[in-house]
Amino acid sequence: QVRLVESGGGLVQPGGSLRLSCAASGSIVGLNAMGWYRQAPGKQRELVATISSGGNLINYADSVKGRFTISRDNAKNTVYLQMNSLKPEDTAVYYCNARVSTYWGTRDYGGQGTQVTVSS
Repeated sequence: QVRLVESGGGLVQPGGSLRLSCAASGSIVGLNAMGWYRQAPGKQRELVATISSGGNLINYADSVKGRFTISRDNAKNTVYLQMNSLKPEDTAVYYCNARVSTYWGTRDYGGQGTQVTVSS
């Protein structure tokens, strides 16, 4: 019914930048809060950033504050994560999450993830 598809991951050198995108499609009535999570090898999944439906409430993990920026385009049902000054410890699979309202109710959906590797 609802799909979230991430894109924009890849290999980048330390200090570089990447922009992740996550597009939602399907039987969407309303797109509520959206966010990005990441999971590094051998570690638990952690929250990176979240953004409210109107874009006015934003939260970041302390580890990415000042380097990452989350934004959204509601006309395109898309959330973005601009990542600057990347560090090797940012290497992880990045997942997007969205609380989606459909005709059948409201629940969270997640994407398949996109790999981000920061290495020289």
